Amino acid sequence: MVSTGKALAGTTIVGLGTLAYAHLETKRFTLRRVQIPVLEADQAPIRLLHISDLHMVPGQKAKSQWVRSLATLNPDAVIATGDLLSHAEAVPSALQALDPLMGLPGAFVLGSNDYYASRPINPIKYFSTPSQRTPTRAMLDWEPLVKGMTNNGWLDLTNTQIDWKVDGRLISVKGVDDPHISRDDYAGITNSYNGEADLTLGVVHAPYLRVLDAMAADNTQLILAGHTHGGQLRLPGYGALVTNCDLDTRRARGLSSHHNSALHISAGLGCSRYAPFRFACPPEATLITLTSRKAR
Repeated sequence: MVSTGKALAGTTIVGLGTLAYAHLETKRFTLRRVQIPVLEADQAPIRLLHISDLHMVPGQKAKSQWVRSLATLNPDAVIATGDLLSHAEAVPSALQALDPLMGLPGAFVLGSNDYYASRPINPIKYFSTPSQRTPTRAMLDWEPLVKGMTNNGWLDLTNTQIDWKVDGRLISVKGVDDPHISRDDYAGITNSYNGEADLTLGVVHAPYLRVLDAMAADNTQLILAGHTHGGQLRLPGYGALVTNCDLDTRRARGLSSHHNSALHISAGLGCSRYAPFRFACPPEATLITLTSRKAR
């Protein structure tokens, strides 16, 4: 009985320590750097800052300051792949965090948490199936967020194709609204990619296979997405347990491929305010350097 009690106490201590670390890890902001050889021969590199899943809540000063500091990287462009909000009153906080970055060329799509208020979830259900795809939550006042970004020159990529001049190069980009809540309409984007583009780019929040398949079939060179939080809780040596969509866990974060397209999934900078934990998966932004296929 004594040994059983000691074992239980030891397990409890380890569990509480792990939980405490998982909470602290949400503040261990990390900049990742990735190089992708997708450009034609002899083209100059293009540097993209990929940010996602801020899940801003009023008062998150450390996160806001870290995001603001990313402007010193001076990328050619910033791509935000949704879920910038996690609170009904977070629009000013999100815009304040993004403010220095909005002095740079940028483009964005929204995610489900930009449209609907977050709520507590059953963690067991989360690990067994994607979270609720038919929203029953309160609608957020998301329009001021979009207005704040577009008024600063960022492009709204919601179910559209845009030709975008960035540092003298032409990026032909297609973006869709969030597939996680069935707002995507890739088939409804009637314009094709510009054949003269230096880069063809696809942007989406949740990397559902139906969208990735359509973008890859369209000869998209690079697809950017978020949503997965990299699994949020990862097992060392194993990786993500869940992606919260139909993407396989092997590609829950970082650089991979989808058919002939390069695919980059951001693990994101935040998490739901009702689940403020990360384990072996620190919050991140990624500086992506696109190079010539012949570059070394």
